[in-house]
Amino acid sequence: MHDEGESSHAAAAPDPAPSSSGWLAEVGQFARAVKRLFGAQMQLLAAELGLARSAISWLLLAGLAATVAGVGLGLSLLGLLGVLLAAWFGSWIWALLALALLQVLFLLGSILLFRRCMHWMSLPATRSEWSAMMRETLRKAEAGDAAGPDSGQDTRGEDRS
Repeated sequence: MHDEGESSHAAAAPDPAPSSSGWLAEVGQFARAVKRLFGAQMQLLAAELGLARSAISWLLLAGLAATVAGVGLGLSLLGLLGVLLAAWFGSWIWALLALALLQVLFLLGSILLFRRCMHWMSLPATRSEWSAMMRETLRKAEAGDAAGPDSGQDTRGEDRS
């Protein structure tokens, strides 16, 4: 009979565990949702990186194919031009010399274009930015000299006298 009293007393008392376990269940559910969300984002990122890697490989292969085709076309056109020059001059030697002269002129033109492009990279906007940076550096150096005591030595520790 004693057991029946204890069991009825235990059944009548409210259990505080359901409210805390409900909160823990919600936190656990939230954690699983966050994990699922970030897991999906990581899978998407991995797929995109795989596509980018594949695209880079295909781009390099296409660039190589274009280079090979360009060189082949250039050689074919030079050969055709050589045959036409040989027919015009009536001599293969003069035709080959004319081709060599054309190639030298093309090479010099390419070198001049390259030099011009390198010059364009240093035009006024960059020069003005460079001079502004130099003026700012000089201003900071002069401000540093004016702030420090005059000990008879410059900033490198050498004697000024």
